[in-house]
Amino acid sequence: MTPSLLPSLAICLALAGCVTAPPVNANGSSEVRLGQSVNLGGPKVTPIRVLEDSRCPIETDCFWAGRVRLEVKVELGSGVSVQELASDKPLAIADGTLELLGTMPPRNAKHAIEPGDYRFALKFSGGL
Repeated sequence: MTPSLLPSLAICLALAGCVTAPPVNANGSSEVRLGQSVNLGGPKVTPIRVLEDSRCPIETDCFWAGRVRLEVKVELGSGVSVQELASDKPLAIADGTLELLGTMPPRNAKHAIEPGDYRFALKFSGGL
């Protein structure tokens, strides 16, 4: 490696360590964990706790797919509020809609999901 590239490489590595934005999925959603905040291009959203996870466990047959309900903190320029967000019902926020598009990992009938293992795909559509 040439000496002239070393400062550039050092800067790139330093900046890479500062990036904390969750990745954006192909469907435009951002993945976030409980207690982690994400800016969704308008509201800043933080999942606080799982209120319900009634999804059908893998390897079972269900007549209803179930749903996930979250308590989320929503921060807008106008203030902060705590809302309920459900996988089967988008939440109207300001001039847009907040959606819970996915929850990982899948439910398993044999093992409970620990709160720290949850990941949620959130998407905000519309404008503020």
